[in-house]
Amino acid sequence: MKNIIIGVVVFVVVLIAGFYALNSYIYNEKQVPATADYKDSAYRIDGVTVDLKDGLAESEATPDSASMVTTRYFGNDYFVDLNNDGRDDVVFLLTQETGGSGVFYYVVAALNTERGYVGSDGYLLGDRIAPQTIENSPNPRHKNVVVANYVDRVLGEPMSTQPSVGKSAYLKLDVDSMMWGIVEPDFEGESR
Repeated sequence: MKNIIIGVVVFVVVLIAGFYALNSYIYNEKQVPATADYKDSAYRIDGVTVDLKDGLAESEATPDSASMVTTRYFGNDYFVDLNNDGRDDVVFLLTQETGGSGVFYYVVAALNTERGYVGSDGYLLGDRIAPQTIENSPNPRHKNVVVANYVDRVLGEPMSTQPSVGKSAYLKLDVDSMMWGIVEPDFEGESR
């Protein structure tokens, strides 16, 4: 009888230890990789993870395509605390060239966590635009909303035409999903 009780206790201890080991493994696997420099972080562009190294990443467009996709750090860095943790995060632009004549501009963010920088999903501003500034929303009701300003072409103009129309994208980062949401510039409610 004593051996059965010892066997059950040992089994329960092994079961609990296995549970904690598995839970720790799952937790670590779910953690997004963090880096010391936001120009070396991973970002998601159109559903594909792009790992920047010194602000540059190259990958094949598709398995059957010979063209390369080049993603580059563009700049326009704007340091702001996006998640109210007391640390400055950074919002900036990446460009992506897919082998044609287009240059696609994306707004991304890198959260400055205790482990390092964690990259976000990219928000497409446009193709062959003229980027301007990134800043806080001037609407006092907006909390943690950034504005990416750029110049684009008039609807229907050919891509060869110089951009001439000022535009702004009001964006808020969902820090749980690391995806951008669009905010209306003159929205009367709160943006939390």
